[in-house]
Amino acid sequence: MIVQANKKEYYTLDEYLELEINSQERHEYIDGEIILMTGGTPNHNRIALNFSAALNLAVKQQSYETFVSDQKLWIPKKRINTYPDVMVVEGEIELQEGRRDTITNPLIIAEVLSESTRAYDKDQKFAAYRTIPCFKEYILIDQYSVHVEQYYKTNSKTWTFTEYDDLNQTLSLNSMPFQIMLADIYSKVKFE
Repeated sequence: MIVQANKKEYYTLDEYLELEINSQERHEYIDGEIILMTGGTPNHNRIALNFSAALNLAVKQQSYETFVSDQKLWIPKKRINTYPDVMVVEGEIELQEGRRDTITNPLIIAEVLSESTRAYDKDQKFAAYRTIPCFKEYILIDQYSVHVEQYYKTNSKTWTFTEYDDLNQTLSLNSMPFQIMLADIYSKVKFE
């Protein structure tokens, strides 16, 4: 997704939440700054839908719940409200204090990379996500070529990295029972 800065330089969290409730657009809140999130590409949407639909079907009878890009996430240690492309929560959802629309306990987060957010998703956003105690797995999916990066937590400060670049490969999550072929993630995706 493309991000653009809003005009005012600093907003309180309450100001952001009030603006977001009444807005027809989605915004991220990053420690006082509000960033407009504009729509994604068809490939971005295909990938997010393919991955989230497969996850949702797989966890239907289990204690996991899948959420997509309209679900807000609060990262208290970094004072960030954001909308991950796909999130999985294990057990009951926990909400931001005083809110009914903002989750605080993701187990897995997946982001579909775009040119404008690639560096942010891989660096600052991943660092922010790592401050969430229950967060254990991060999936980055490229929308311009067949390429998936998987990071999973092996202990408090150690993450293991694996990458995939072949449609015949299978991505196996480590923090829950789930496998998907890259061909299924990239179903109907059109590369230029």
